[in-house]
Amino acid sequence: MTIRVLIVDDSPTMRAILAACLSAEPDIQVVGAAGNAAEGRELMKVHNPDVVTLDIEMPGMNGLDFLEKIMALRPTPVIIVSGSTQQGAEVTARALTLGAIDCYAKADLDAALQTGSRTKLGDMIRTAAQVKFERRAPGTPSPAATTAVRTGSAIRAHRPDIIAIGSSTGGVEALQTMLASFPADCPPTVIVQHVNPRFAPAIAKTLDLASPATVVLAEPDMPLKPGHAYLAPGDDRHLTIGGAPGKFYTRLRPGNPVSGHLPSVDMLFGSVAQVAGPRAVGALLTGMGSDGARGLLAMAQAGAHTIAQDEATCTVFGMPRAAISLGAAQIIAPIGEIAQYALGKAA
Repeated sequence: MTIRVLIVDDSPTMRAILAACLSAEPDIQVVGAAGNAAEGRELMKVHNPDVVTLDIEMPGMNGLDFLEKIMALRPTPVIIVSGSTQQGAEVTARALTLGAIDCYAKADLDAALQTGSRTKLGDMIRTAAQVKFERRAPGTPSPAATTAVRTGSAIRAHRPDIIAIGSSTGGVEALQTMLASFPADCPPTVIVQHVNPRFAPAIAKTLDLASPATVVLAEPDMPLKPGHAYLAPGDDRHLTIGGAPGKFYTRLRPGNPVSGHLPSVDMLFGSVAQVAGPRAVGALLTGMGSDGARGLLAMAQAGAHTIAQDEATCTVFGMPRAAISLGAAQIIAPIGEIAQYALGKAA
């Protein structure tokens, strides 16, 4: 199936570069290129693209405002193509919380042109094209999320010593929802979100602003403290934990991809299963593929309590579905309820 892509970028040079790169992909067709949000809106009506690449630093209506309009009036998978300056990264992080599927750094595009490698952006677009949004008339409420389903032993109503979270496609938006319900004194929380490392610091800052807890980028050998959440940097290091109850700490180590990813949710969950066992909670959120499924099963087998996001509230149900199919999730819940199960407030 050919994936129809609309490019929205105020730079004629960047539009040409993106069009050339994407046109080289045999299954991708560039159906239009717009220089601003107004042109983009008109071309969306004409071409009905499967995916939009969007520059968010544009004159007139900026990319964030345009993205909000897209998601409200004509929900379409959007890939943010952004500069990796601090300002560009921060705006990109906010775009991911508004529903953008993924982000691609323009600096990576320059490198791809020099090496002849174009698969990363192409793969992002292929993943985005698999996301299906319900298109509703303005003012029509979203369909209700499913009620939480118990698939194993009930979550005990007590506070865990540590919470581990894994997410990918659509995960920044889901993490914002979940962490907004965490108290300022939440249990130490460790997170692997598949993301370009250029944008990880800005995503940590965005999540920190949304949560009563303190969200920081994980560094090597940081003691895990209550009231803090630690986000994997997204670079070529796996985030795992070491230590013992009350003395957990982060471990960042170089390695090979596991379950197709570096850092890998499976690696994080596996370490939590070994070190924390029944004192932990694991939550696997929206994402493409199966990373985290085996790790969540390891946590369940170690006596931890395990949660998967339900299909109705996932951008992509791949990772939770894989965990559920293994029998790894004791609770399947909508994103708005996962925090209370993770914190031991729902029995």
